Amino acid sequence: MSNFWSPRVRELTPYVPGEQPRIERLIKLNTNENPYPPSPKVIAAIAAENDERLRLYPDPQSLRLTQALAAYHGVAADEVFVGNGSDEVLAHAFHAFFQQDKPILMPAISYSFYKVYCRLFGIEADLQPLDAAMRVDPAGYKSPCGGVVIANPNAPTGIALSLAEIEEVLQAQPERVVLIDEAYVDFGAESAVKLVARYPNLLVVQTFSKSRALAGLRVGAAFGQRHLMEGLERVKDSFNSYPLGRLSVAGAVASLEDEDYFQARRAQLIATRETLAGQLRELGFTVLPSSTNFLFVSHPKRRAFDLAQVLRVRAILVRHFSTLEIENYLRITIGTDEECEQLRSALAEILAH
Repeated sequence: MSNFWSPRVRELTPYVPGEQPRIERLIKLNTNENPYPPSPKVIAAIAAENDERLRLYPDPQSLRLTQALAAYHGVAADEVFVGNGSDEVLAHAFHAFFQQDKPILMPAISYSFYKVYCRLFGIEADLQPLDAAMRVDPAGYKSPCGGVVIANPNAPTGIALSLAEIEEVLQAQPERVVLIDEAYVDFGAESAVKLVARYPNLLVVQTFSKSRALAGLRVGAAFGQRHLMEGLERVKDSFNSYPLGRLSVAGAVASLEDEDYFQARRAQLIATRETLAGQLRELGFTVLPSSTNFLFVSHPKRRAFDLAQVLRVRAILVRHFSTLEIENYLRITIGTDEECEQLRSALAEILAH
């Protein structure tokens, strides 16, 4: 009965998330989830909030969380915006800033939700190719445009730009918003939040889903000068004035307060990533340099699609993309040491035959 749909809905191609199957003893390395649990303090904080107060609406400003994020990152509380995961924050940003008279600039190979938002909001995109090393090239983001969107580190390649390279883009586009999506920044890149005070056109978006192991709570944040936050708030309050629930706020605040746990788990995951990268290179894989919680790899003698299918039979899930430019790459989420060893062992056996 699609005749009831609005015309634009008929034209949408929705985002397809990574597979979430029910397979016994599954090793799930396809959706970039953190293999470790959140801090015990997070679990305790959520439990403490799980009481009769759930009958009440939450704070529409999520003030506890915005203040905690401001203190953590060294910005003013009114330079912080929060929402239901970074995907919602990104959607509000596309709606607030990028419905312009010119197309926005963004990488041709990046987080595919960006293209979905463009279709949803009627925004034209000018897709910039990656360079020969599969890096985002700042030179491609200096022409007249309606805004710039760059994931840093980029996904699914995992490669990060330096802050100096980001500043090149900011300085080239002083009249347009430059959105830096830092979903994976904690795994090896340098955050652009420290540049917010200097650039009125900078919007930085982050998530609690990856490095803080809170994908199930759906908490995202944006950082920028006050005028940008006001734009996001106007969209939010025209859509859902109570975005974050009481339990999500409690868990996110507790995560920020347990810095020792965060740093220990982050370091553990980075160490596992580097070990796995070396092991895959020994098996003949090309492994792109990663500043994320995943590796982007290809093998010169085996099709990526075939490898993904054979691994799936062994209850090991990795992500394969059908996009032509990257169809021979696999994106492999970093799991525990034990999970990564099982992956390595399986690949060694597969490649031996």
